Amino acid sequence: MTPTSSHPSTCPVHGPGGDPDALVGRRLDRIVTSWLVSEREPDVGPVDVWLIDDLDGSTRITAGSDWCLLVAAEAPGEGWDLGIWGRLELRESAAGTPFERHVGARVGAVRERWDPATGRVALEIGFPTGSVHADTWKGDLRLSG
Repeated sequence: MTPTSSHPSTCPVHGPGGDPDALVGRRLDRIVTSWLVSEREPDVGPVDVWLIDDLDGSTRITAGSDWCLLVAAEAPGEGWDLGIWGRLELRESAAGTPFERHVGARVGAVRERWDPATGRVALEIGFPTGSVHADTWKGDLRLSG
């Protein structure tokens, strides 16, 4: 189902975003991640994850400013300097993410969870090799699998 403005997974601030069901049947070819590199903050995990599939599609998963989970058909950008907070660094690798063991596998199913006030808050992406759960926690992207 494609989210519309009345769909419960629509984020009130960021809108409906992309349709995660478009991932079903596609092979995960590679992952691009962005990481906060800072002397002030510990490295807790990626800020953004881009799933690059066998059809050259790119799906970005990240936390929204209102703690919704953003999913968008969007290509990776570039890293950038955040001044005293550090910098965002892009990495062409699934290392450090639960997607690492699923590279080369096809997406078999996608399941969303949402909150009426926030919109999409979680996404589970199923592979024949297992699944990856993405959600937000205190405004940060959190991945497990």
